Amino acid sequence: MTNASSYREAGVDLEAQDQALARIKDLARSTFGPEVLADVGLFGGLFRPSLDGLREPVLVASADGVGTKLVVAKMAGDYSTVGVDLVNHCVNDILAQGARPLFFLDYVGAGVLEPEATVALVTGVRDGCRDNGCALLGGELAEMPGFYRAGDFELVGFIVGMVDRPLILDGGRVRPGDVLVGLPSSGLHTNGYSLARRILFERHDLALTDRLPGTEIGVGAALLQPHRSYLRSLAPILAHPGLHALAHVTGGGITDNLPRVLPSGTHARVRLGSWEEPALFRVLEKLGGLAADEMLRVFNMGVGMIAVVDPGALDEVLAALGGGRYRPFVIGSVEAGGSGVVYVRDAPGPAGQRE
Repeated sequence: MTNASSYREAGVDLEAQDQALARIKDLARSTFGPEVLADVGLFGGLFRPSLDGLREPVLVASADGVGTKLVVAKMAGDYSTVGVDLVNHCVNDILAQGARPLFFLDYVGAGVLEPEATVALVTGVRDGCRDNGCALLGGELAEMPGFYRAGDFELVGFIVGMVDRPLILDGGRVRPGDVLVGLPSSGLHTNGYSLARRILFERHDLALTDRLPGTEIGVGAALLQPHRSYLRSLAPILAHPGLHALAHVTGGGITDNLPRVLPSGTHARVRLGSWEEPALFRVLEKLGGLAADEMLRVFNMGVGMIAVVDPGALDEVLAALGGGRYRPFVIGSVEAGGSGVVYVRDAPGPAGQRE
């Protein structure tokens, strides 16, 4: 008996890994630009960034996953979008500090390697990297029987970007009177899926092919909408002096994420009803019997990124952000005193927290 067959009997198929890796290397190479100095296969990736025009270049790094959205992808047998989700989520995290992405690395863990599913996952990562102009510099493919169950996958991403130090967005420029501009989300993005799955699949026994109650939207289509990247929308204003901060609305919703960029002694006043909540959130609220404060803390409620803007620059910023499907909207302001987020209702919507 050879070592290879012994390893296969232990649950690790080296031949299947080699087949997947050969295809994944081609996917990574397709994202390379002149900044990448070595081919895939070394122990580490080599990347030489251009520093032209940067006075004090600062690296910004982040890591994240797509959580239990992977369960929905597994149910649908469609892994083509979660890789895009992963890249876009990470891009948005460093974008919130003013950084543009340079390169990305991924980790795929599985109980039993399924080459087609693995390649589909990484193809999505490749697509996300291409869309955001960053290199898929490398990654890790781990087959761990006994740790992950057969059919289960884990997908994690690591991103490195760069920003000129004078342009770092850290909340330090935020002042009372600043205006809060919401940028629409494209569904749940990558947060709140454990609760959404429990409501839709466990409590109400819906299938992915069913329609969301009261809508013409399929359950599967609604849940697998890719996490939107805000890089192209925000790139034209990242150096604008009127842009004071950005908050990526992920786990914790507006309630927990917006205060991360507010100075001490200020609070955000958010007007519920100032934007139209997508049907998916209304369905989850109704079917789940969820309180308004829980909805606002678990889900993004249709707002995926919030720009904190000097009121004198508001018109210019709104014009730069553009219109169409993802037209931005004013959702509130920064006020002196207190802390956190205070919700007021000036149109029909969840009651939230009142002043």
